[in-house]
This record gives sequence, C-alpha cells and structure tokens, in this order.
Amino acid sequence: MKTRQELDAEFERLCKHSDACLQNMGKLADESGRVAKVADNAEKILDDLDDQFEEATGLNKTDFAFLFFAVALQVLRQYLMTSFPERPDDQTSSKETPKPFGDEKSNRHHRLYNPSLEEICSNPVPFDANINANGNLAGGGSFGHRGTTLGHDGVIGIVVGTANIATSTLTNYKWESFHIQTNGRGRDFFSQRADTGLVFKHFFRNFYDKGSDGYLIVAASLIKEIIHLQSDINSKASLPIPGIMAFSPQMASNLAKIGLDMSNIANIGKQAAMACAINTLIAMLHGLTYLDKQGLDRKLGEVKTRKILMWSNIIASASNVVAALVTENPKILDVGGIIVTLARIYSDIDFIYKVKEEFIFGNFKNMIRGEELDLLPI
Repeated sequence: MKTRQELDAEFERLCKHSDACLQNMGKLADESGRVAKVADNAEKILDDLDDQFEEATGLNKTDFAFLFFAVALQVLRQYLMTSFPERPDDQTSSKETPKPFGDEKSNRHHRLYNPSLEEICSNPVPFDANINANGNLAGGGSFGHRGTTLGHDGVIGIVVGTANIATSTLTNYKWESFHIQTNGRGRDFFSQRADTGLVFKHFFRNFYDKGSDGYLIVAASLIKEIIHLQSDINSKASLPIPGIMAFSPQMASNLAKIGLDMSNIANIGKQAAMACAINTLIAMLHGLTYLDKQGLDRKLGEVKTRKILMWSNIIASASNVVAALVTENPKILDVGGIIVTLARIYSDIDFIYKVKEEFIFGNFKNMIRGEELDLLPI
C-alpha cells in the first residue's frame, strides 16, 4: 500500500500531465483554427501572392534600361545584317570566287579513278558535267544538274563531292556514278558508268596507300569542293537544302520555289545566330544584377531577364515586319530573328509560369504548414 507522500507525488504528476495535455490541446485547437482561416481565405491569399509575384518580377528603371538597350541592339542588327543579298548569275559568282589553284580548264587524261594532283587542281569539278548525260541528271527542276548531283549537296557533298573530285567522277542522287572525261572540244562529258563502291574505295586509299601525295589529293579535293559550294550557294539558282536532294530532288526544287534554298537558309541561320548572340549578351549582363542571390530569389531575377529578352525580341520583330510591309520589301524581313522570337515566347512563358507556380503555391504551402508547434512533453 502506497504511503501518503507517494500518493501526493502521483497526484502532482497527474495534474502536470493533465495541464500539459490541456495546453497541447489548446495549441492544436489554435493551429487548427489558423489553418481553417487560411483555407477559408485561400482565394484572397492566392490573389495576394499573385500580386506579390508580379511586383517582385516587375521591371524597374534598371530593367527598362536593359530592355531598351536590347531592342536597340536587335534593331541595329536587323538594319546592318538582315537584308537578303542580291544574288549574281552563275558566271559572275564564278568570277568572284577565289581560285587558289589558278584558272581552271578541262583537260582530263587520267587513268580511271586516279587523276593526278595537278589534274585535280587545274580542272573544274567533275559534277558540273552534263554532256552525254542521257537523262541521268534529270529531275533537278529549277536547280538543273545541281538538284541531282550529290556533289552539290551542302552536307553530303563534303564527302561525296570530295570523293568525286579525287576520282574524276560524278555521283547522282540515285547513287549512280559516272566517269567524267574531256572531249576534243575541251568539254567534260559522261564517258562511261563507274562503280560507286570503287569511287569510295579509291578515294579512301589516299589515306593509307599513297603517302603524302594521297593526303594532298584529299586536301586539294576538299578545298575545291568547299569553294565550289560557296560559289554556287551565292549564285541566283543557289543550292538545294542539304539532305533533301538525296531522296527527292523534286521536293528540293519545290521548296526553292517558295524561297527555301541553301542561300536563304544560310542567311536565316546567320540572322538567328546573331539574334541569339545578342540575347546571350543581355542575359549575361542582366544576370550580374542578381549575382549574389540564391534559390527562389535568383529565379525571380531570371524571370526579369526572360521578360526583357522576350519583349525586346517581340518589339524588334514587330518593328521589322512593319518596316517590310510599309516598304514592300520582303528582303529586309528578319526571318531568323522572328523564329528566335517565337521560340523565346514559348520557352520564356513556360519558364515564367513554372516559377510563378513555385512562388505562389510554395508560399501558400508554407502558410498552411505554419511554424513547428512547441508541444509540451507528456
């Protein structure tokens, strides 16, 4: 049987336990009330958080300075570098093209697949031949023979065209090859069928079977291929979009009729590259304004950067379209810049939305969670 002192101690312990339970229940009730209040006012709280996000990511004077600077750079780029150049005819383009090996004249007298280095350097590229083609170059449409010879493909031609030059052959889009020789009037012509497999076999022998002479042949052939492509790209007819000719010369020709040829694609690529370069410069400079921030605060700074880039691109592209319409001059249209603008709109809006979602629902979640309760031990 417990003594009086033991019973008093047990009673005191139970009283403290009861007080702790009551206090904890009170804290839990208060916390439940707070959470219920947050839930009841969820719509207003979310609206307030939305306003806070817009205020935190709104552009200030410094940001507007970056915006105007970015617009100025993009407009200056459009004015100085955007216009599609006038294209010369084939003869003019050929005359303006550098000739590191001197003037070219057809005088082929080699063994099949094995022209000398001197012959390679002094003769024009073999895939410009069309005499005695007998329909083997048909189907090029507006490109003519350029639309059916793989040596005129801006990508495939780097290999196939170089191999053709090194072996004095021509390979069409069907991967049929022909030996090219010179007739009595000094003109290149189709002399006989060649084996496409042997074209590449003899070409690659230059790397392992002919010593330094083989490397010189490959180097000279590659240089002539690149120079020839550059000459044709800048001419009025230009070249097909790389890769398309290999399976459909007619498609390549149809695309050229609506302006999609190698020259225009290259120019559009330059426009887009310069627009991206300016965007990168502005992003790097503006990033310095929040360099010391971390986490969500840094993302809020990135949202400002994205807004500057997106709106500067939109303003510059819109002004360019208006200028092209007013002057009725489509050659000044900044197609590459417009493509970059559309890409920025898609990517920037998506990024801003995700950060906004993180900001609003992250803060709302923290409000519901509240501070950790300091419950008494029981």
